[in-house]
Amino acid sequence: MIEFKYAKGFVDEAEYQKVIDVTRTYVARAEQDAFGGWVNLPINYDKVEFERIKKAAKKINDDSDYLVCIGIGGSYLGHRAVIEALGGEKGRTKILYAGNSLSVRSIRRIVDQIGDADFSVNVISKSGTTTEPAVAFRIFKQMLIDKYGTEEAAKRIYATTDAAKGALHDEAVAKGYESFVVPDNIGGRYSVLSAVGLLAIAVAGVSIDALMDGAAEERTALISDGGAAAEYAALRNVLLTKGFNIEILANFEPQFTYFNEWWKQLFGESEGKDEKGVFPASVIDSTDLHSMGQYIQQGRRNLFETFVEVTRDYADMMVPVTEDNLDGLKYLEGRELDYINKTANAATREAHVAGGVPVLEIVMPDIDERSIGGLIYFFEMSCALSGFTLGVNPFDQPGVEAYKTRMFELLGKPGYEK
Repeated sequence: MIEFKYAKGFVDEAEYQKVIDVTRTYVARAEQDAFGGWVNLPINYDKVEFERIKKAAKKINDDSDYLVCIGIGGSYLGHRAVIEALGGEKGRTKILYAGNSLSVRSIRRIVDQIGDADFSVNVISKSGTTTEPAVAFRIFKQMLIDKYGTEEAAKRIYATTDAAKGALHDEAVAKGYESFVVPDNIGGRYSVLSAVGLLAIAVAGVSIDALMDGAAEERTALISDGGAAAEYAALRNVLLTKGFNIEILANFEPQFTYFNEWWKQLFGESEGKDEKGVFPASVIDSTDLHSMGQYIQQGRRNLFETFVEVTRDYADMMVPVTEDNLDGLKYLEGRELDYINKTANAATREAHVAGGVPVLEIVMPDIDERSIGGLIYFFEMSCALSGFTLGVNPFDQPGVEAYKTRMFELLGKPGYEK
């Protein structure tokens, strides 16, 4: 559910209605796009592969203390977002993330953490030639071979890649790695509910059945005219025309830190083209109220906020009662900590609105698999509709190649000589 009563004062109702009428028409366009496979994925996913994913996850849980997930961008942010939002790994196997940078310090830290423990690798790359994950895969593949030998190492490598071609696909076939498919019709940042994200999520002990069920329920709610996703997409585009060109995703649960990162990639890479788009930023409150809060309250009035709120009450922790009142918290004794957090949320929202910041609210019932699956689908649909409304293609990323071309020139890659 989306609530935008705190933003309506900044938007002309007639102008908003005109934009949303157009935005709603783009649902069919998203579904029919060559990269719109995510639209019906929650009901059309490969059931046979889905069961293989669960079986592979069980094997990894049985034989590995660590799973090193190697990928960058949409090949790692999505599943990390889900796992951390749901409280982290539930069983023996801990997830480590490599291939998302070229930092030797980061790689060394992972190598040292693994030590002599048992581990497996899930390398996620459609081509197998993207520099960051390809370098990391070489390093951890060699570690597996040194520890287990070539034959056993191959049994601990899981390749999520193209179904028919590419360097990683060909290596997986030649070496006998168990493989899962990166769908041709789904771009990386929309792929978390495909095999790209599901293996790591299943290894972490998350019910991928419930995750997909939540996404399927949200699809049912949005598939006709975009529903709340169209409202959100239209409103952010209207706010952009009013000069609000920065959106801050605000959450009062620290476990949503990487969900925020996934959201930033989703909207930033989808809309940041042709010198257009809302710049996506994020905060985790109340922590960031003691750093970014000052700017949001009184800085330039070119930003708006989207609060993610959870309706379920968590009544399992209260402020203890003490004899003295040295910390001045007597008035909070016996109060539930979740109630205090929600009150801080409400106070922040009201203060920022009073300070001239439009505020949107996205309300979810709980932090569980079904709710997270629904939230992922909501943002994916919102992003597609928002991009089309803005007048850009929300499924490509032509600007990403610029740094790669220059890097290849500087490193002397054949074919990229200056």
